[in-house]
Amino acid sequence: MMSRHQLAIGIDLGTSSIKAVAVDQGGRCVARARAEYPTAQPEAGAAEQDPADWLTACDAAIGRIAAETDTASWQTIGLSGMLPTLVSLDDAGAAIGPAITWVDSRAEAAGQRIAEAIGADLLYERTGQRFDGRYLLAMHARRVSLGLAPGTIVAGAKDYLFQVFTGDLLTDPSTASGYGAYDLHTGTWDAAVLSAASAATVPDVVGSGESRPLAAPIARRWGCRDGIPVVIGAADSVLGAYGLGVRGHGDVAYIAGTSNVILGWSSSPRIDADGRYLVTPMADEGYGLEMDLLATGSAMEWLAALLGVGDGAAALADLAATAPLESAPLVLPYLSPGEQGALWDPELVGAIEGLTLRTTSAELARGLMAGIVLESRRCLDVLAESSGGRGPILMSGSGAASETFRRDLADATGRDVSFDRDERDHSAVGAALFAGRAALGWRESASEPDHALEVVTPDHSRADQWSERFARHDDACQSLRARRIREKGLA
Repeated sequence: MMSRHQLAIGIDLGTSSIKAVAVDQGGRCVARARAEYPTAQPEAGAAEQDPADWLTACDAAIGRIAAETDTASWQTIGLSGMLPTLVSLDDAGAAIGPAITWVDSRAEAAGQRIAEAIGADLLYERTGQRFDGRYLLAMHARRVSLGLAPGTIVAGAKDYLFQVFTGDLLTDPSTASGYGAYDLHTGTWDAAVLSAASAATVPDVVGSGESRPLAAPIARRWGCRDGIPVVIGAADSVLGAYGLGVRGHGDVAYIAGTSNVILGWSSSPRIDADGRYLVTPMADEGYGLEMDLLATGSAMEWLAALLGVGDGAAALADLAATAPLESAPLVLPYLSPGEQGALWDPELVGAIEGLTLRTTSAELARGLMAGIVLESRRCLDVLAESSGGRGPILMSGSGAASETFRRDLADATGRDVSFDRDERDHSAVGAALFAGRAALGWRESASEPDHALEVVTPDHSRADQWSERFARHDDACQSLRARRIREKGLA
């Protein structure tokens, strides 16, 4: 049935697919669609995508939204995007070569060079970011070293999308943070970092609520009116948290997908003395204290393929649910390799302790899931310490669908875990809701969902078991790191 409500369209450019939703003023999603695109790995550490594939996928997803709604009711469009993903642009705004996604690990040497030139601690104090090879400017510097002109325009994935839709190249504060040169305290680019990365041209930074009119050629392609305000929006983690309703101290968004993003809300940019989290401006007010567990959904996919389990991560989670935690081996889930959670270590690798001839595939799957839960616990404890609050964990994403995972997370942390099984596209929904507020003046609070949230409360009788397992997990992790340091010293 065609919707004739006033609608906001949300578009989320994700790691493997684009999600589009149509949301009404009451916060209800009346239509949704997604379309996938491939990632190329032409060499070790590479993770590249063709920006043209994003546009094709976007047209397909928007086409399905248009078929289910009255395009005359579309009043605004909001954007969300994966971060950091680099698009190099020429003077005409056309993409040069493939986009380099955040999964790509080839720019570590460039990242280290830039961090050393500025000073890693000073860089973190200014930007709230632990600079390494996964930031846009490190990716750009690597490309320059391979022959790219230094004057080439540096853009993020969502910045590129906004330019295609409106003709203007702009970025927002949260996306700017993914460049590694956005000064949290001045709200401007850090010239020293730009220079160290050979980045001559970057987009202007504007507020997340800024908008520009939808270009006529795009409107014709989508079958809607031109001039619809396109709100620049924010990073996917930020708008995922917004869509989940994270607004105050102690609130935590947990977005589980290819990687798992854990984000707590703060009223100020709280720089951590130990650098255990990133600080990212939120779309409206406040700052996100963010930790990203890199190899989570992707690690589940890997083990599912290795074991010959059916439908990827979901099938592996079902398999894990059949094994008791007590018999599961200890698995350190750093399979990316590296980690950007509370442990910021790009050289961490995975390991298994307690593997025997009796270990079953289900027990191995449960061990990997438990390892992800324990790293999540580490992150959540840091956020509780920093914010002074221990509110419920608000989960979203395909990785949150496993009831066993949510049960383990609740028991391991001693906190309620809330999940909306009927809504997994919170970044796209957050983009739409934020655009409705920014461009149309919609009230901030959306209506309550017309279905019950699934809430798992912790079983406190299992707290000691999880604490003991965490102690073993941490000991194994520290031993692995110490051995690596010894081996480096002997090399």
